[in-house]
Amino acid sequence: MRKGFTVLEMILVLLVITIIVLITIPNIAEKKKIIDNVGCKALIEVVNSQILTYELDGKKVNNIQQLVDAGLITQAQTTCPNGAKIVIENGQATVK
Repeated sequence: MRKGFTVLEMILVLLVITIIVLITIPNIAEKKKIIDNVGCKALIEVVNSQILTYELDGKKVNNIQQLVDAGLITQAQTTCPNGAKIVIENGQATVK
């Protein structure tokens, strides 16, 4: 007797692996979208807390660039993980 796998066994194993991958990939893509949206909400809360910090000095925040210039947030924190821009309207951070 020979040792090893037959072609049929190899095809069955590859078929099972393919099915598992096809089931998993859409689920991973959906989870990434959810994670990006939750990350955006968290980033908005960070920017809102930095707005409060900026206003403790008696200054009014008109745009997000003021927070970047003051060193309270980085330029990267002006954009959410999902690509949406963060803007300041009426003293609160929102997504544009």
